[in-house]
Amino acid sequence: MAARPRKPEREPVQNGRPRTRYVAEGVQPWAIEELARQLPKEEFQTVVWREGSRGEQSSRFAAVRVRTAERHVQRAAPSEEVWLLIEWPQEEKAPSKYSLCSLPANTPLKELVRLSKLRWRVERDYQELKGEVGLDHFEGRGWRGFHHHATLCMVAHGFLALRRALFPPEENTLDAARGAPPPTAPAAAPHRPLPPLPAPYQRPRTSSGAVTHMTG
Repeated sequence: MAARPRKPEREPVQNGRPRTRYVAEGVQPWAIEELARQLPKEEFQTVVWREGSRGEQSSRFAAVRVRTAERHVQRAAPSEEVWLLIEWPQEEKAPSKYSLCSLPANTPLKELVRLSKLRWRVERDYQELKGEVGLDHFEGRGWRGFHHHATLCMVAHGFLALRRALFPPEENTLDAARGAPPPTAPAAAPHRPLPPLPAPYQRPRTSSGAVTHMTG
């Protein structure tokens, strides 16, 4: 974490190119563990993010707004503020996990925890993208080709997800292994019928006994 550096100012009598390096006025970056240890105990709250086959999964979390320090070291323009989510289990002597999140400043702590614990969902999405719509089938070398391929795969995966939502979910072995709660069927919703397809065009046919006589 680093404070906002002071923007370089050009002196009125200075010649040459203006300064481009930012100046940090007596502020040094902090290690995130040091920052976590200096937080008051009341900043850490117990949050439950899932109830699965292993019972409630919970831990202690705290979230603070920080700026990453790589730009401070480079003396470049400061980065935007982000959330630093700190997980410090009650039985541990030191924080165990850290996460950076670019969500707005008014995001609740519980929402930050929920999103940080969706790794199983991300892994499953990658498996479906590669196994069902061929995300890993791209063999080119250019960024544009890969970008087009990945975009089409994501569109196809999104379409399949929308179609899957029309039917009651089924328990997945990956979900069960991750301790996800058993799926429940959604409330019945009125189906919206698709518009009928237009009638196919039929080319008019002549009768079997009709002929066209051509005269020279």
